[in-house]
Amino acid sequence: MAKVLVVDDQEAVRTALSLLFDLHGLEVLAVPTAEAALEAVRTADIGVVVQDMNLAASSTSGADGIDLFRKIRGLDPELPVVLMTAWTSLQTAVELVREGAADYLGKPWDDAKLVLSVQNLLRMRAIGEENARLRGRAARERAGLAQKFELCGLLYRSTTMHQAVSLAVQVARADVPVLVTGANGAGKEKIAEIIHANSPRRGHPLVKVNTGALPEQLLEAELFGAEAGAFTGSTKLRLGRFEAAHGGTLFLDEIGNLSVAGQMKLLRVLQSGEFERVGSSTTRNADVRVVSATNTDLRAAIAAGSFREDLFFRLNVIEVRVPPLCERVEDVLPLARHFVQLHASARRDESEPPPELGADAIAALEAHDWPGNVRELENRIQRALLVCQSRAIGAADLDLTRSASEPAPQRDAAPSTSDPLSQAERRTIEESLVRAQGVVARAAAELGLSRQALYRRMERLGIELERKPKS
Repeated sequence: MAKVLVVDDQEAVRTALSLLFDLHGLEVLAVPTAEAALEAVRTADIGVVVQDMNLAASSTSGADGIDLFRKIRGLDPELPVVLMTAWTSLQTAVELVREGAADYLGKPWDDAKLVLSVQNLLRMRAIGEENARLRGRAARERAGLAQKFELCGLLYRSTTMHQAVSLAVQVARADVPVLVTGANGAGKEKIAEIIHANSPRRGHPLVKVNTGALPEQLLEAELFGAEAGAFTGSTKLRLGRFEAAHGGTLFLDEIGNLSVAGQMKLLRVLQSGEFERVGSSTTRNADVRVVSATNTDLRAAIAAGSFREDLFFRLNVIEVRVPPLCERVEDVLPLARHFVQLHASARRDESEPPPELGADAIAALEAHDWPGNVRELENRIQRALLVCQSRAIGAADLDLTRSASEPAPQRDAAPSTSDPLSQAERRTIEESLVRAQGVVARAAAELGLSRQALYRRMERLGIELERKPKS
């Protein structure tokens, strides 16, 4: 574990604190001056600083301690600092806590409280460093994937989305059907584009069709084409989607809404690769790779008799699940800022630089449940750009339906937390809740989050708050 840096001009205080921390198994480095403290922060493995606010015998104003605190923050903004003094005013303490001080204790100090505070801060520091290491590794993995594969402009930071994208580019090389599942607006079509762009068929067409929106009487003509004269008033050959996608990829969206009759017709061409245009008896071959997508639970639809099991297995050689936005909260702000830049031209005066997201807007974005996923987020940003009257987008400009102060509603199932980053984040939050005796506001303050943001992370990680959290 990292060292505790004690900064006090009085040798007796340095000796007492060194002995106290040493008795509790903590390694200590004690120095008498601000200069020595700054050198220790630069060169030693310091996990927490315990510093006096008055570093000279004649000083009682706390000015030298304030100066040291701010210089330490300049060197390492994440390094926790505990302030100690018998002289400095409460107002000064409050101001420094607002600037980022971890704690404020008066002299004479309470041994038990001081040791507990330092131990907790060291633990949080270690977890924070591990999280930063994991985030750095995840960022390098994302960058490596983007350099090696064509991601079609997809923007994400979350581990869950990275897993989906990694699987998509991995299966792209194999010429097999892929089923993309996920909620509406989550990005299923973008995953289909990525699969096509990284496949051997990338130089050929990617044809998209919403099968659920096709009228029953036009289904065959849309998919397989129709000869001139096949319908009353039709005078031209109609090329079907299978022919249009020949050599490339056919993306069948909303496949779960396809009628039973349509499923049977689709199954035939997938089994044999053969079809006939409406009004023709000539058999044609379709050389296409099929990528389909649905927000429907096809296994439940099979059990209910509304979807053919044999068609399901034809479509689902590989399944790629696109997580909803509520399971990848890390992606909300990067996507929101991207959409601000993308749609800034929608503002009345295009010569102005785009506005920024205000603090209340960020809190609202993080707290919102996003039932409409990425599509809803983009729409909210477009609206905000049109109605915003200042340089900062506010929560009211987003017009989100649920108050940011409300915790998100519980869902039927918690997202997967098997990746190391989620596990570390879960441990951090659970330990903070234990220390806060289940008081969410107190835990949020310790973690540097808003209460609503902590609720969102608890929900994403499947943390259920008990009246008496287990230690």
